[in-house]
Amino acid sequence: MSRPLPPGLGGPILALVAFGIFATHDVLVKVLGATYAPFQIIFFSVLFSFPLATLMLMRDPMSGTLRPVHPWWTALRTGASVITLISAFYAFSTLPLAQVYALIFAAPLLITVLSIPILGERVGPHRWVAVLVGLCGVLIVLRPWNGAALSTGHLTAVLAACGSATAAVVVRKIGKEERGVVLMLYPMVANFTLTGIILPFVYVPMPLAHLGLAGLVAALGFGAGLLIIAAYRRAEAAIVAPMQYSQILWAAFFGILLFDEGADLPTWIGAAIIIASGLYIVVRESAPGRSANTPVSEDGDRMGMAATPRIPAMLRRRAMSIPSYQALANRAPNP
Repeated sequence: MSRPLPPGLGGPILALVAFGIFATHDVLVKVLGATYAPFQIIFFSVLFSFPLATLMLMRDPMSGTLRPVHPWWTALRTGASVITLISAFYAFSTLPLAQVYALIFAAPLLITVLSIPILGERVGPHRWVAVLVGLCGVLIVLRPWNGAALSTGHLTAVLAACGSATAAVVVRKIGKEERGVVLMLYPMVANFTLTGIILPFVYVPMPLAHLGLAGLVAALGFGAGLLIIAAYRRAEAAIVAPMQYSQILWAAFFGILLFDEGADLPTWIGAAIIIASGLYIVVRESAPGRSANTPVSEDGDRMGMAATPRIPAMLRRRAMSIPSYQALANRAPNP
């Protein structure tokens, strides 16, 4: 018989495993991206995700239609998710893994900024300083003063962070009223439809082994999403969420082992600054009386980065019955 995970360690351990799986997911995207356009990878990955989504739909206890309660916000989130997925897949295909992660880790900083116009939150000076410091870290990674170092891959990685942040903030706004099924299916259908339209113009025949890798991309994202939910059920979000930054270590490991790539010193310095700023914001938002909405730590982990359905969004209502989620959801706004 397997032993249960030690109390207090179960959540972080499961999160570490989940983000390790997500890193493997991104490695497969990079491998396929050497041969195929992001649109083709996304099309087949989403195609293989539909059976997994069907299983989740069969387990959904909520009744109702698939028409969104907030159609315009749902449309905005769907568009942001499509942009995020395409941009992230392109960035992983063209840049070293460590650089992509460093830039995508800016999403919590952008969530903080977007929470002002979309959620009406008031952000205090401490979090503003953290955002500005984190954006300085982004500039160190991008190095715009060195034109030779800046590429389309860098810009799409930043675009993926922006799209992920937008999608996450919209989920904060409508997640308690919108069915998880709606939040899951609309981006899937949009990605499948858009990439299906583009596919004839970029299609390259795929051998069975590569189709299997596309299916594995969907399965890894699905499994990692389930582990993330299990992690949040066992520990506070402020403890689980920082585990996402372990992906930078996986990026360094996989980059050296599989792709003969290593992160240079500016990338590591910039990543350290971005991570430190993100951790500070997570801690500030998780403290009592800081945020009336879902904290950054619950929404900014992997929103829209995988082709598989976003399991956390679908199971949000179940998770909200857990005391740690209830406590986080009832925070007062930051004065």
